[in-house]
Amino acid sequence: MKVALVYYSQTGNTEAMANIFADALNGKAEVSIIDPSAFTSADIPAYDAFAFGCPAMGDEVLEEAVFEPMFEAVEKELAGKRVFLFGSYGWGDGQWMRDWQDRCLADGALLAAEPVIANEAPDEEAAVQLKEAALRLIS
Repeated sequence: MKVALVYYSQTGNTEAMANIFADALNGKAEVSIIDPSAFTSADIPAYDAFAFGCPAMGDEVLEEAVFEPMFEAVEKELAGKRVFLFGSYGWGDGQWMRDWQDRCLADGALLAAEPVIANEAPDEEAAVQLKEAALRLIS
């Protein structure tokens, strides 16, 4: 199985989450780590599943300069595809993730696991959730 792991990280917290996720799939799936500025809808047919990571920015929204434009351009193409969402935050209560999840469901994406969020750096609970989600994404 081929998994596209597309994430944006400003402080390194979402990157740490992406690394935990990718490590959980080592030897179980072919994972391509892709910068959001390089991912387009033309890439979607090459993958069986997708993991997207983005921290909460501003007023609990996806990062607006790179990640949001990329996601807006590809989201309709994710209908019927296996998708997992994750990200970190430093304030608020996770509304950005609930909004993102609702958006994906409305677009017809098949969410393979509950999104995982971490307040700042991922703790042990988030690490366990990321590992479990990685395996659900490919099962």
